[in-house]
Amino acid sequence: MGIQSTGLGANLDVNGLITKLMQVESQPLTTLAKKEASFQAKLSAYGTLNSALSVFQSNVTGLSNLGTFQSLTATAGDSSILSATTTSVSTQGNYNVNVTKLAQAQTISSAGQASSTASIGSGTSTTITFEFGTITGGTSANGVYTGSTFTQDATQSIGTVTIDGANNSLQGIRDAINAAKVGATAAIVGDGSATPYHLVLTSAKTGATSSLKISATGDAAIQSLVNYDPAGTQNFTETTTAQNAALTVNGIAISSTSNAVTGAIQGTTLNLSKVGTTSLALSANTSGIQSAINGFVKGYNDFQATLKTLTGYDASTKKGGILIGDSTARNVQSQIRSTLSTAVNGLGGNITSLASIGINFQKDGTLSVDSTKLSAALSTNYNEISGLFASVGKATDSLVSYSSSTSATKQGAYGLEITAIATQGGLQGDLDLSTGNTTIAASTAINVTLDGKTSLVSLAAGTYTASSLATLLQTSINGNSTFKDNGSTVTATINSGGKLQLQSTKYGSASNVNLADGTGTGAASFTGTVLNGTAGVDVAGKLNGITAAGSGQFLTGATGSDTEGLKILVSGGSLGARGTVNFSRGYASQVSSLLSTVVGTSGSISSATDGINRSIKDIGKQRDILNSRLFDTEARYRAQFTALDSIVSSLNNTSSFLTQQLAALTSSTK
Repeated sequence: MGIQSTGLGANLDVNGLITKLMQVESQPLTTLAKKEASFQAKLSAYGTLNSALSVFQSNVTGLSNLGTFQSLTATAGDSSILSATTTSVSTQGNYNVNVTKLAQAQTISSAGQASSTASIGSGTSTTITFEFGTITGGTSANGVYTGSTFTQDATQSIGTVTIDGANNSLQGIRDAINAAKVGATAAIVGDGSATPYHLVLTSAKTGATSSLKISATGDAAIQSLVNYDPAGTQNFTETTTAQNAALTVNGIAISSTSNAVTGAIQGTTLNLSKVGTTSLALSANTSGIQSAINGFVKGYNDFQATLKTLTGYDASTKKGGILIGDSTARNVQSQIRSTLSTAVNGLGGNITSLASIGINFQKDGTLSVDSTKLSAALSTNYNEISGLFASVGKATDSLVSYSSSTSATKQGAYGLEITAIATQGGLQGDLDLSTGNTTIAASTAINVTLDGKTSLVSLAAGTYTASSLATLLQTSINGNSTFKDNGSTVTATINSGGKLQLQSTKYGSASNVNLADGTGTGAASFTGTVLNGTAGVDVAGKLNGITAAGSGQFLTGATGSDTEGLKILVSGGSLGARGTVNFSRGYASQVSSLLSTVVGTSGSISSATDGINRSIKDIGKQRDILNSRLFDTEARYRAQFTALDSIVSSLNNTSSFLTQQLAALTSSTK
């Protein structure tokens, strides 16, 4: 606040007087500043508390995840031969693996071309179709098959590429194939000859079932370049033969289309690198879990130390922490302590408290770990310890498995009753396809509605047996992008009566298959008079005696019940009572959920700091008002003292005048 110079009349120290008066008037500002500093210190303390809790929450997150306990450690005796990855269904064990052959993909090479950029053919629109399957019988010499047959793999989609005047060079064809992602990659390899450029195609998948068959319709020159049928015309030469990996696991022979071998050991993928023999051990990750549990304890103790500093009393300095007596901090501490002191439901075993694995509270409120007892618990009760920390469910019925839960799910043991088993929707035709072949006209496409999505599916022209027609429909429908995006697929089979059956691979009321005519050959040629299928059925039943919600094969506990959010997978089995589903919400899961209500933008700490910030904002407003008032007060003081100064000056002048007049009068009368 500026002080103007005055006192020119009576030589009063007006500035000094106003400064002292304003110091008195400004005392409320000092009070507000102290109050604001106190709030700022509390904000800082809440920030420290929030940070400590966030670190603790990150320490418990891993233990709250069931997958942390389900992952096994895979150790190969010779890691150059193979490595392995495990899943939640892998089991511990020791294996001897002998790899005798690695899987490889087929590679074929075209005849050499003089130019990679010159146009091939007239540019007429040409469709190149890629099929994948198995080559059997006959012989092979110099990369050419004789007397062999090709059987399409029904699980692999047919791919198509369009070539026209814009891309009918060798490079254009290569780029079009790669861009279409048809299941094969294309490259151009030069051999230095007069016609050096070869179009080289390699199946994207390894294994004997992924050999190529390529057919083109349209430009004759393109057909002469790319047509390749191991059972017929071969304009490519095979340079690498597709083959499966061959190995034994504990003496059992296994063949795999991929070097990533699944199914040989439950839940485990063997990644083959070279031929050879090695041991493989799948063991519990006890050291990792022990380290995570120690991290959990350390996180809690670090939080306790921070809380003690913020809320404790220092007898030596006779000062309390900034948050001493604070309800938010006190409630957080109380809730965490209560959570960790209460036994969990567990999975039906004896591991239901931290003390049961060697973790105990000390007198000062911290946790201690008895490493010997923890190691023993991990060795003897490894599977039960998951229920002590994570949210985990376990069913007594082998065809029922835990899927997930929500924060509303309460721990407990719940009886399960099934009143309906989920089924898949599908369509079964009434046309006997086994009495003769089916001919599909050129440019044929049918409308397919699969699991609620409809798309036009193109079918390759040709004459098909019943089984090859089923293969064509399955690969064509499954290769459709609309259904791929929806995660929908079908299986197409011919039943004993020669009737085509199209079945969704999904379960439940949303699964179904319908056909309708599009262009060319009509849908009735495949299924007769039956074009609309029957929707599947959702699983139905009760959890804890209360009707649960069924969707596909999943049953979810009813809203408002103890089982709310508990989601289980019912893979099959009988109707009626199906045993019990145990659900345990472990310590890490509970603490993580609790901390989610404390830290973060919507937590209780945020609410507390919001209140403080509002108070600080109010102080700012009060300060502005007070400053404005002080400005006015100073102005008023200055005006008053200026007037006083003027009056005193005037009086002084009058006094001087009178003094002079009196002096003159006295002198004249002498």
